[in-house]
Amino acid sequence: MKNLFRTTIAAFLLLLVSAPGEGAFKLPRPEKIVLPNGLTVYCLKSSEVPIVSFRMFIRGAGSAYEPAALEGAANLTADLLLKGTTKMSADGVAEALDLMGADLAISATEEYAQVSAESLSEHFPKLMEIAADCLIEPALKEDEFVKERAKRIDNIKAVKDDPGSAVRYYFQKAYFGAHPMGHPALGTESALAKMTIQDIRGFYKARFRPDRAVAAVVGDIDRAKLAGLLKATLGRWKAASGNAPALDIPALPMPKGPKLVLVDKPDATQAYFMMGAPGYSIGDKVTPEAAVMNTLFGGRFTSWFNTELRIKKGLTYGARSSFQTWAAGGLFSAASYTQNSKIGEMLDITYDLLKKGTGQGFSAEEVESARNYIQGQFPPTLETNAGKAAAYVRLAFFKLGFDYYGKYLAGIGAVNAAGAGKAAASFLPANDYVLVVVGKAADIRPLLAKFGTWEEKKITDPDF
Repeated sequence: MKNLFRTTIAAFLLLLVSAPGEGAFKLPRPEKIVLPNGLTVYCLKSSEVPIVSFRMFIRGAGSAYEPAALEGAANLTADLLLKGTTKMSADGVAEALDLMGADLAISATEEYAQVSAESLSEHFPKLMEIAADCLIEPALKEDEFVKERAKRIDNIKAVKDDPGSAVRYYFQKAYFGAHPMGHPALGTESALAKMTIQDIRGFYKARFRPDRAVAAVVGDIDRAKLAGLLKATLGRWKAASGNAPALDIPALPMPKGPKLVLVDKPDATQAYFMMGAPGYSIGDKVTPEAAVMNTLFGGRFTSWFNTELRIKKGLTYGARSSFQTWAAGGLFSAASYTQNSKIGEMLDITYDLLKKGTGQGFSAEEVESARNYIQGQFPPTLETNAGKAAAYVRLAFFKLGFDYYGKYLAGIGAVNAAGAGKAAASFLPANDYVLVVVGKAADIRPLLAKFGTWEEKKITDPDF
């Protein structure tokens, strides 16, 4: 039934997106509902399709707020919220959602826990009842905790068996170190082995608070009906007594010189690398210039990075760069992979491209192409109910304003070659960066020696 629901919705949305004569996308301004418990909800009625989408961010419930000894607690807590309530078993929750053809997910990023839910409008009241019960009255049973913890330990083993996945976790640890942003979402073997259900219950009680949550509802539902539904469901959520825990995240680490880490995976036939350097915080005025620069360097198929490594040299099937942004700062990273015997050549080309970007910049024609690409690709991401709900929550959570995306696209249109070049000089790694390579050390060690002194790790060692 769920597949039929998704197919029907996809057909509706395709008609909307491809409708002729539509102008440039503009995010409508939502209405605001504030519940007595402090939960703020932004809502927009949209009756084009019979769907309602819900999104919520809970500040301070992400992995950056875990105790240092409990890496992985935030995501484990989020997953356990769907493993039964005081009223329904884990199977009961799953069966109820499946019967409605509805989606409900709870997870954690670095800065917040997030809830996403979507259903046909006729089922939305029931969906919100279930979502509220999961958030307010989770069972948090020890047997479910033990199963989920074991699953995560197995997942870490699977990650380490896949160098393409492993390199990102090793990079996160190498770049952030003991900083809270260095907590892997999966956790670590050491932390998970020591973790107890009491730790999870404590994290939930302290960190899941309605007065630190912001939500959005977009779809086929009247504001008055929604207000009553929210009061009857999420309105029952009460914050724990006592002072709320702190929300501060320290400034992000700033690499000094190159930090090189080689992770030995003796059975690897390919070498994977990830390189990163400081970026910018979310909402920074440099965002349009940085977006254009990244699009040209490694953010699309026809970028410098992918063109040189994949199309011209045939060294890989993919090479990409990206920015990650948080309130506390940001990160620029570039990653790819190749045969063990070619990793030296691949890194030579990568360093050459970085030097080209910081020294030469981009042509006016290239910048125009990137502007057109972003202005074509970005608006459709906000066409759906789910896209709008996610946008409202993100904009409200980071206090960017609901006109932010309009300003962002206008800023994209104003980027010139000088601005893109300045962003390249600011963010493309030159002297201060972290570089992690995962591969068969016996084969690739000689090829990496020319790049500097490498710290070596074994992939069989505990943790990342």
